[in-house]
Amino acid sequence: MKLKVKKEVNIPVEDTMVQGELCIPEDAHSIVIFAHGSGSSRFSPRNQSVAQFLWQHNLGTLLFDLLTKAEDVIYENRFNIKLLAQRLIFATEWLQEQPETRDFHFGYFGASTGAAAALMAAVAVPEVDAVVSRGGRPDLATEALYSVHAPTLLIVGGLDTDVLRLNQKALDLLHCEKRLEVVPGATHLFEEAGTMEQVSFLAASWFEKYLLPRMIKNTNP
Repeated sequence: MKLKVKKEVNIPVEDTMVQGELCIPEDAHSIVIFAHGSGSSRFSPRNQSVAQFLWQHNLGTLLFDLLTKAEDVIYENRFNIKLLAQRLIFATEWLQEQPETRDFHFGYFGASTGAAAALMAAVAVPEVDAVVSRGGRPDLATEALYSVHAPTLLIVGGLDTDVLRLNQKALDLLHCEKRLEVVPGATHLFEEAGTMEQVSFLAASWFEKYLLPRMIKNTNP
């Protein structure tokens, strides 16, 4: 897949900067912003593999660090969902100001605690048209679930029993278009053979359904 844009970026967040990687395929008009789980970063191999799959479907990606190195040393910051959601909002607003992406449509892909941040941020950003959660902890954003408007896909490993239970409860609290997909034989990190490929396929299909049709509709006279 030929990328029109592939570059390291610095994103201003309040009084500091966080680093990221922006990748945009040649004919992309939508972008997926990733929110990684606690203790991870923009270099997460699992999120990187999903991003590469999304490029094949003409979807741009932004993988960025939700916290600076100094902030990440403070363990409590990794579970400060409001802080992580605010960083996601800042990154979205930054993309809305960039010449390459200001006219794009936006989706969120969140993993573990990052999924809670994605759901909370989606409430505050009406331009977000779709959310995908991988092994997410939506229970950490319970107060926001009732207000999520963006179509939301929850993907959970079939062997990740505790997280599956939490996602089943969260599904009942969501009032948007929603679906829960269980990947058989997968544990929390989807390390089993073929399971991340299933995650990538499910995510790409969801984003194609809710990002690309809106783009086509909005460009018709």
